[in-house]
Amino acid sequence: MTRPGLSLLIKAGLITGLLDILAAFTSFYLKTGKNPVLVLKFIARGLFGSAAFSGGDVMALYGLLLHFIIAFCFAAFFFLIMPRLFPSASNKFLTAVAYGVFIWLVMNLLIVPLSNTPKQSFHALDTALSMIILIVCIGLPLSFIYFNRIKPIK
Repeated sequence: MTRPGLSLLIKAGLITGLLDILAAFTSFYLKTGKNPVLVLKFIARGLFGSAAFSGGDVMALYGLLLHFIIAFCFAAFFFLIMPRLFPSASNKFLTAVAYGVFIWLVMNLLIVPLSNTPKQSFHALDTALSMIILIVCIGLPLSFIYFNRIKPIK
């Protein structure tokens, strides 16, 4: 198999970014009953601090942009590491679970602590739900896109 092209990477980033943000919106709304746009402002808070919540719709757009930048980075990294680190890997589901957990670890142990978001206390159920969302919304789509991509005609 050849490496995925830019168009496949763009599609993968858009699909995973959309699925992940929709899951975040749904989870947040079901938990709090509040407007899911607050999720986007929370993401923007990572860069802009508390001002993100008083910045109006512009901050929500920044949050959406940051969310998709992160989704594209994780998609690109997946496509980069798969052929190099795991050339013989073929189990889509195991790959999805491993990558979803990897994303959770990177986000929660590296990116979030380095951002302007406040520390959050650990809750096992919230952690499990977050990992499941990342596995289903990012790991599985990336795994299926990667393993099922069409070989180019030569």
